[in-house]
Amino acid sequence: MSTSKRQPPRVLPGESRDARPNLGILLRGPYQEIVRRVADDLAKAGFDDIRPAHTAVFQHIRAEGTRLSELAQGAQITKQSMGYLVDYLEGHGYLERRADPSDRRASLIFLTERGWNQVRAALDIIAAIEEEWTQALGTWEMNQLRKHLTRLNETIAQTASDHNR
Repeated sequence: MSTSKRQPPRVLPGESRDARPNLGILLRGPYQEIVRRVADDLAKAGFDDIRPAHTAVFQHIRAEGTRLSELAQGAQITKQSMGYLVDYLEGHGYLERRADPSDRRASLIFLTERGWNQVRAALDIIAAIEEEWTQALGTWEMNQLRKHLTRLNETIAQTASDHNR
């Protein structure tokens, strides 16, 4: 009688258990291409002081202003890390801090005109990437991809909400 344990099947990095490319790898490539293209094209548009890490701020800031703690929570980073990003962007003219009218001890972070210009440029770049990918995949497949990713994100958000109750 053998007491040896069965060895798990060998799985290569980037594969799932059934040898298909795993979802993380499949999602990473397009995401990294968007990040690269946005950074490169923003630099060409005159925003050469923006780094990919700064998207954590721009993705979560609201037009009516946002507290630092809310930015950090949305980006899932520490307040200290978000503070560093906000300080940099404020120093480069993309953001400004104003007193929070509902709590004078706190401040709200707002986009400046330069910040809004950067957001508009980034959205134009992303729209161009999406158009290229629509041409490559076809309209129907791109719509399906968007539909499935939207549904997956909704499922993830619901699961996170359920865990936080």
